Amino acid sequence: MSELDQMYQQIILDASRERHGEGHIDDAHGESFQVNTTCGDQATLQVRLSADGSRVEKIAWDGQGCSISQASLSIMHDLAEGKTVADIDELYTAFRDMMDQRGQELDEDMADLLDDAAAFQGVSKFPMRIKCALLGWMALRDATDKALDQKHT
Repeated sequence: MSELDQMYQQIILDASRERHGEGHIDDAHGESFQVNTTCGDQATLQVRLSADGSRVEKIAWDGQGCSISQASLSIMHDLAEGKTVADIDELYTAFRDMMDQRGQELDEDMADLLDDAAAFQGVSKFPMRIKCALLGWMALRDATDKALDQKHT
């Protein structure tokens, strides 16, 4: 295993243990429950938006599953909390694109944008694990969309 692979593996293991953002938001504006029917990983993610709806002020999640899904949720929380909705869309698209690249080398801009989430580049080589890595990101996108819909009604 290369030194880079070892570092990425350690980032994923650490993030799955640390579980940043795990919890509950009492006054959440949006919530999404996602399950990976292939393996049983699941997550409930909540968001609270800023008053004008342009920023995701708070993200909390609860879930169970493999280290990949739990680490992805933890790292995604750290990257996305406090960001604008547009920034989160950009992060989601970059992460999704990385998963679609099946382990190809990331360009420098994408690696910089994804920060620790770039550790999941190796996961993209394994189609059965891609859903694990995407679980939290899909929940974030869904919960944010629901929150925006609520703000506009």
